[in-house]
Amino acid sequence: MRKTDAARAIAAVEPAPGECCDAASTGDDTTMKPTILMAPKMPAALIARLEQDYLVLGPMERPVPEALPQGAQAARVLLTVGGWRTDAALIDALPQLGLIACYGTGIEGVDQAHARARGILLSNAADANADAVAEFAIGLMLASVRQIGKGDRFIRAGRWQGNAIERMPVVPGLRGRRLGIYGLGAIGGRIATVAAALGMEIAYHNRTPRADLPYRYEDSLIGLAEWSDVLMVAVRASAENRHAVDAAVLQALGPQGHLVNISRGIAVDEEALCDALEQGVIAGAGLDVFEAEPNVPDRLKALDNAVLTPHIAAMADSAQAAQQALLMRNLDAFFAGEPLPSGVPL
Repeated sequence: MRKTDAARAIAAVEPAPGECCDAASTGDDTTMKPTILMAPKMPAALIARLEQDYLVLGPMERPVPEALPQGAQAARVLLTVGGWRTDAALIDALPQLGLIACYGTGIEGVDQAHARARGILLSNAADANADAVAEFAIGLMLASVRQIGKGDRFIRAGRWQGNAIERMPVVPGLRGRRLGIYGLGAIGGRIATVAAALGMEIAYHNRTPRADLPYRYEDSLIGLAEWSDVLMVAVRASAENRHAVDAAVLQALGPQGHLVNISRGIAVDEEALCDALEQGVIAGAGLDVFEAEPNVPDRLKALDNAVLTPHIAAMADSAQAAQQALLMRNLDAFFAGEPLPSGVPL
């Protein structure tokens, strides 16, 4: 992103002479601060940091024009997340908007074509939370494959009795097993590094092979699933990979296979996944993301072979500190007319 792009985005939304009043003429110091609209509620520490330099409006109950708070028409920045819809109607209801800043890595909810047409910039968290998400992905894989959740429930139900060595069914370990990573970006690459240290074989599927990495490349998702014992979904969410993990992919993964998703819920066909888990088409799943968050299908909640968490892979203090620091740098750069540290090309 060039400096002139940011400068044009700011110039496009600056009011003409006489269109607004300054703080001296109104007696209101808040008019000296640029306005930021917060769509979903952000962490309290971040809000406190933002309020030092900006007038922060929101949160909104829903991402629709009817839910805009008073004064939102002056917002220069929309602070949101990829899972929230930022469509043309909402964008057009914000005439001064120059930047859509996504707090996390996801940008799938933003109408990028319309933002580009309006000359609005887009930023995200890039790889700020990659380490935290990767370690959580490994945890979900362990929980599913090694049946950690089942062991917890086994004890709580009072079923650990007697002195038998085999208290629960014996399951395969991870060493020597095959991990297939769908989407070998920043997060997927870190997952691969940790999994390799656990003694797992690694393969991946991307749109194109990565010559800089030593891992096996599969040119189709079906092929990756057939090869894998564990299929890890780490792909960036977009319309083109909606329901990419479908019934055919799960069938290819097989009855000893496990699915882990720390990407976005839309990448997996949840109905097909429920069928596969109920019918033993695959052995288990570890899921941190869902298609219609915060709504999780009752069928998934009823399954003993699914480990479910409420989209918390990035909820580590290190990741949150990094995301917030990067967001503040993006805001500083935007208002200074400089290139965004983690701008997303439109």
